[in-house]
Formats: sequence, C-alpha cells, structure tokens
Amino acid sequence: MKTARIMAAVVMIGVSGLALHVAQSQQQGVKRTDLLRHDLSVSGREVIQVRVDFAPGVAFPPHSHPGEEIAYVIEGLLEYQIEGKPPVTLKAGDVLFIPSKTIHAAKNVGSGNAAELATYIVEKGKPLVMLGEVSAQ
Repeated sequence: MKTARIMAAVVMIGVSGLALHVAQSQQQGVKRTDLLRHDLSVSGREVIQVRVDFAPGVAFPPHSHPGEEIAYVIEGLLEYQIEGKPPVTLKAGDVLFIPSKTIHAAKNVGSGNAAELATYIVEKGKPLVMLGEVSAQ
C-alpha cells in the first residue's frame, strides 16, 4: 500500500511538471510548431527550426536560448526587445539575429496574425527556452 502511494505521488509530480512545461511553451495566443531538429557536425550542437504564430496583441515573454537564434518574420509585424538594445519592429521578410543566452521578447504589434520562422543553433540536451526578464534600456 505504501509503495502505491509513493508511485501515485511520483506520477502526480511528473504530470504537474509536464503541465507547467506545456503551459510555458504553448501560452495562450502563441503556437509553436516544431519543424526540424538535427545534429550538426560540431559536437554537442544541434539545429532546431520552429514556426511561431502570434495572435494579434500577444507577446512571448522574456526568455533566452542556449545558443544563437535567427528569427525570420513570415507575416505580420513583430516587435522584438533584446536586452541592452532599443526595441525593433520587423515586417514580413525581415530577419533578426539574437546572440546566445541573450534575454529577449517578441510581441505581435500588428492588427492581424503574425508569424516567424525561428532557427536555433544550440547546445544539445539543454532546454530550448529559459524564461527571464529583459532589462530596461
């Protein structure tokens, strides 16, 4: 009986952690679609491509990645806040480079939907998204 209770507690903790991860990666109004994950020829590094769709007025909170990000705006208007720099607004066709471990945020500032193609060159085995805060400029 004691073993069953311990197992139930372990399952509940695991489900709670999974729910938190899903809530952070799929927040309301932001949809992330994984497109590609592939090892690179450089040991310990991988490339990940994700399409990120933003509903009007929605922002992805401040965060960083364990490697570089190249953000290509597919549609709409996205405002990026990168730690230590003034905000920049990009339209479809514009590209932005975000250095490794740099805290940044993105917000749909247009009247319609917005989307980006995010390409990450990151350390393999580390969480892709680490929540943080952008310092005021």
